[in-house]
Amino acid sequence: MMLDYHSLLLALGFSSACLMVTLFGTWFSRRTDFFLLTLVIALLFTVSGIGVYSTYTVNATLVSAGLAYGLLMTGFSVIYAASVQFRKGGRPWNRSLSVATISIGMGLPLISGGLDGLGFIVMNILTAGLLMGTAYQYWLARAEAPVPLGGMVILYTVSGISFVLCAAVLIQEGNLTLGHAPDNWAETLNLGVCIAGMTGIGALSLALHQWRLAAHHRNEAMTDSLTGLLNRRALFDGHGHRMLGVSTAVVVFDIDRFKVINDEHGHAAGDLVLKLFASDLSADLKAQTTAARLGGEEFALILDEVMPGRAERIANQVRRRFGARDIEIGGHVLRCTVSAGVAVGLPGGQPFEAVLNLADQALYEAKRGGRNRVELAAHLRSIGTSENRTSA
Repeated sequence: MMLDYHSLLLALGFSSACLMVTLFGTWFSRRTDFFLLTLVIALLFTVSGIGVYSTYTVNATLVSAGLAYGLLMTGFSVIYAASVQFRKGGRPWNRSLSVATISIGMGLPLISGGLDGLGFIVMNILTAGLLMGTAYQYWLARAEAPVPLGGMVILYTVSGISFVLCAAVLIQEGNLTLGHAPDNWAETLNLGVCIAGMTGIGALSLALHQWRLAAHHRNEAMTDSLTGLLNRRALFDGHGHRMLGVSTAVVVFDIDRFKVINDEHGHAAGDLVLKLFASDLSADLKAQTTAARLGGEEFALILDEVMPGRAERIANQVRRRFGARDIEIGGHVLRCTVSAGVAVGLPGGQPFEAVLNLADQALYEAKRGGRNRVELAAHLRSIGTSENRTSA
């Protein structure tokens, strides 16, 4: 026996309520993905709207119709705002309020004025627009998690189309005043689609949360927590397999007399110096450049598509910029310097680790030569770099 319209409506409300509780529990366990909390709030409005609308199907009054309309449009507006929040971040409340106010303002006066048929047409069209807008936002963000986001795009789009069909049937019937809830094949289809879509979107939202959580853990494992740069493991994962040619340079930096900074000013001061140097190192990074903290006070730059002279100039720019900083620590102004070694691969290719070791040896020569300087690896010193050294 097929379920009647009222039973389907109650089933939709029950599944929405279960999804709301599940999403809240998921968010509450870590409180990281705030778009989940926004979806919980959206579902709270939606479930309330479904509950009021179910009473309207039994006892039709303009008050229940208007209240259901306001709650449902608010819920769908917040669902749309959650998708924008997922893609862009930030707080969704101003956007939610604006969209909800416009949506309610377009249809509520019609229902209150007795044109409930026209009001339901407006509601279906606006809901379709909000759901398709939600699908579009997730489509724009699909690169982050193609599988769950692709599924959500499809489900939101199909749900939106089902609301378009509801509006189309009401327009075809031409009843601007109904006096009761719409009852036709499109409405029944819409409820079936929404029940299935709600279940699918809930599952995909949870999968998306897990996807993001895994990506966050991967990022934490590959990022230096103090400076935000890649750590040594990430550097070797990304470049350890590479054979470097003459157009790829490795620059290794080491902050001069860093132990003295820690001993005289404390580890908090040392941490500040490390963070400031990381900021200088990563300033104006190009797409072909990788910056990483190797450990302690040692850092590395991987420069692709550069010649040795250009790599030396970049290293000197970093050195000069850091050396010109006034670092305020405990009421005192501290000036720090850094030394660097530069190496490049061979014409036939050279393992990344070998080039890194050459750059490290050049750094050692810079330290021996008086610090606050840049040295080229031994195999580069015969190359004519006198112009570069003069400019340094």
